[in-house]
Amino acid sequence: MSEDLNFSGKIALITGASRGIGAAVSKAYARAGAHVILMARDVKKLEEVDDEIKSEGGTATLMPADLMDLDSLDKLGPLIKERFGSLDILIGNAGLLGTLMPLPQISTTEFDRVMMVNVAANFRLIKTLDPLLRASKNGRAIFVSTGAGVVKGRAYWGTYSVSKAALESMVRVYAMEVAQTNLRVNLIDPGAVRTDMRASAVPGENPETLPAPEEIAKIFLDLGAENCTKNGQTLQA
Repeated sequence: MSEDLNFSGKIALITGASRGIGAAVSKAYARAGAHVILMARDVKKLEEVDDEIKSEGGTATLMPADLMDLDSLDKLGPLIKERFGSLDILIGNAGLLGTLMPLPQISTTEFDRVMMVNVAANFRLIKTLDPLLRASKNGRAIFVSTGAGVVKGRAYWGTYSVSKAALESMVRVYAMEVAQTNLRVNLIDPGAVRTDMRASAVPGENPETLPAPEEIAKIFLDLGAENCTKNGQTLQA
């Protein structure tokens, strides 16, 4: 393992850790020595990821949570401080696709749900975890966006497109505000990856033609590394 990618002693929180990219990144960080806090709604799936991590000699803590329960997220910073004493890395991976359809046909309930998970929940995470990330010697916050074409606006991609544009703007604002600290904040565009969300978005696509989530995990390690100087950027996996 490269010394730059040795995360021994680091605490990393990953949202959407029960499957897909979140699970792959969680296992990659644990393999590199970090203690990973696995956050998602599906307890059974979290336990499966935890079992895999432990089978490889890694360590993890399960933190079942619903990102739509925004008020509960406000308690996360004090909870992590009390339990672990610190937090070095936040990976905001969880997201909702919503239904791909003309914008006027999207229900207000679905619009609110997607914006809540993709934008509001990440704002609450930034707000509650900022003190811990700033206190870390090399704090890192990494958020998962999507293709530039979708962020700029894509017909029928409705709330997902709107939410990722808002996420990118919010993360860049945060990156500018912490530029003079040791905290580095960036985004990742994972591209087309073999995930359930991708299958829902493009059902006619052959998933075997796409990279598996494990194949793009390294870029998350690169942005979490102590020698990372990038800030406010969107990197393509």
